[in-house]
Amino acid sequence: MRKLTLIFLFVTVVWQISNAQQDPQFTQYTYNMSVINPAYTTGDLGILNLGADYRKQWAGATGGPITMSFFAHTPFSNKIEMGITFTSDEIGEDVIKLNENNINADFAYRLNLGDNKNISFGLKAGFTLYDSAFKGRLVDSNDEVFQNNVNQIYPTIGIGAYYSTDQYYVGLSTPNLLKSTQLDDVSTANTLGTEEIHLYLIGGYVFNLNDNLKLKPSFMLRGVKGAPINADVSINALLNERIEAGLSYRYDDAISGILGFRITPTFKVAYAYDRTVSQFSGYNNGSHEIVLLLDLSLLNAKGGYKKSPRFF
Repeated sequence: MRKLTLIFLFVTVVWQISNAQQDPQFTQYTYNMSVINPAYTTGDLGILNLGADYRKQWAGATGGPITMSFFAHTPFSNKIEMGITFTSDEIGEDVIKLNENNINADFAYRLNLGDNKNISFGLKAGFTLYDSAFKGRLVDSNDEVFQNNVNQIYPTIGIGAYYSTDQYYVGLSTPNLLKSTQLDDVSTANTLGTEEIHLYLIGGYVFNLNDNLKLKPSFMLRGVKGAPINADVSINALLNERIEAGLSYRYDDAISGILGFRITPTFKVAYAYDRTVSQFSGYNNGSHEIVLLLDLSLLNAKGGYKKSPRFF
């Protein structure tokens, strides 16, 4: 019974916090930009970009969030790039489990401004599958919020803009412009189940220190109604276009170490470990995140493939 009560309290706190910050968070956001910005483009004709991200947040804490994402995108012409993204976010275990799956198609229109400068505008559209499962009674309460499971489908529409050069990039986006309310048939849950619009600003720069070493600082700002701006800042060093190591800091939340390897010219793996620095640090063993990136050549694309350092 004590374990069930702890699960109930943990999920309730996370659920209440998610009223302000509901979108999943990623430490290696530079590898996962398609998920948050439909305007992100590479301009690599004949190349299919694939990526997968697995994140175990707050390891050791009962019911800690588990997030998985997948993306695939490719240019169809010099101006048109399209793709799909999938994100799964799960909180809780045993008798309480909240799960949200987002499936979207992305469309981006890219304009070449000359001198290796490009700007693109994107549209994201799809749906969210929301599921809450309450198995058994956690406390002696008649609270109707926890009496029935909830299964809902909500439409999603997002927009974005992305500007890039050989040395830097900046993007502004919102993955979903539509507000939705989970558990909207229960008046007491309206404040807990309302999904707000999230706004993202992301940017980065590449310093070419020499032929073998590049320094890549980046940042991501996330804003949403009812919460202070969430800020991530990172700096990575890229050695010989193959080995990457860096540090990241999420304001008032965590400090992270990042390590990545380009196993082959088309396949990369990266790992990040977050150490919580907030008051919650004593209740978890940190967060783990692993990313896999694969670039496939389509239609017998010639000339080989070498990803520009700005596209992490």
